[in-house]
Amino acid sequence: MIRRFIAVTLFAVAPVSAQSPPSLPSSFQAKTIHSPAGADIFVRSGGSGPVVVLIHGYAENSDSWAPLAADLMKDHTVVVPDLRGIGRSSKPADGYDKKTQAKDIRAVVTSLGYDKTFVVAHDIGNMVAYAYAATYPEKVERLVVMDAPIPGIDPWSEILQNPGVWHFNFHGPDAERLVAGRERIYFDRIWNDFTGDKSKPDEPTRNFFTATYAQPGGMRAGFAQFAAFSQDAKDNKVFEQTKLTMPVMAVGGEKSFGSLQAVIMRHVAVNVQEEVVTGSGHWLMEERPAYTVALIRKFVDGPAVAHPAVSAAKGDVNDKRLTPAEYKFPPQGNPGTGSSGVGGIETVVLKGNPDQAGLYTIMLRVPAHTRIAAHSHRDDRVATVISGT
Repeated sequence: MIRRFIAVTLFAVAPVSAQSPPSLPSSFQAKTIHSPAGADIFVRSGGSGPVVVLIHGYAENSDSWAPLAADLMKDHTVVVPDLRGIGRSSKPADGYDKKTQAKDIRAVVTSLGYDKTFVVAHDIGNMVAYAYAATYPEKVERLVVMDAPIPGIDPWSEILQNPGVWHFNFHGPDAERLVAGRERIYFDRIWNDFTGDKSKPDEPTRNFFTATYAQPGGMRAGFAQFAAFSQDAKDNKVFEQTKLTMPVMAVGGEKSFGSLQAVIMRHVAVNVQEEVVTGSGHWLMEERPAYTVALIRKFVDGPAVAHPAVSAAKGDVNDKRLTPAEYKFPPQGNPGTGSSGVGGIETVVLKGNPDQAGLYTIMLRVPAHTRIAAHSHRDDRVATVISGT
């Protein structure tokens, strides 16, 4: 009886002890490459076949790509650098604008003997990847960007007004002093605010990434990524004048950027495929790794498909940008889209059909000082206030 009890207990706790932080395949070769732009970039690579460069984001490092790298290395050469200032790359005093970091990525690619590659990015990696694709458009086969804005590209101004992006303006010596020794508290706020699953990233992953940034100079360099946003916005306004022509897949977590990721990229590219990862927040590799990996592999390996912007004749709302004040609501709202039971609320469907399965977008105009009691919906909804409070 005792022996049986012990056996059951060991079996029950085994899954917990099996948790471990993300790690790129052990077969990958590590190298530090000097970028003429003024940084030493730590990079790991492995596999064979068409070259895919993976560019990580903030609150993570290159190990965040572990699930995707392990899959792609079967038939691709996978190149995974740490951005300057993060992980095992050097932490110079400056050069954190994304145009400069694009030069770092180019130095990595050419130093390893490659030229034209696929590029996959997430979070701040999107910003570096966009600068890279805009600077070296003939060197990018296809581009994947996942769940993050592009400074200076609409709706950047509205995004900056969202209290949820407080960390965009949290940097400098005082911020460094405030988080010193409390890095985990700071990162927990970011991980928790943008996840669709409060258990993801898991504890070992959080501890691992926290230790990465807690090393000397780590938070200063991390904050510098955000301090460069104003310069990034200026650079991107110039880049935006020449649209990207390579195929682009814009991926958003349903509970984070969702279809907005594609809206952003259609401002800067002519061939954008929109994908939304159901149930996921921002941390796609942690929350929905298998689905996201399959999505990326299909795009990288599949035949090129044109996704041109729909002409105005077909009524696509993305063709003309209007402020809430400029938009004219129809005389009567669309029936069946309201569930609060409050009078005076005007509703219009912008995309999709609320009465059918699938994603849809609606816009509401709510009279000032309206109080709406708590109520439920038959579907999951994410709301963004674009005007008012």
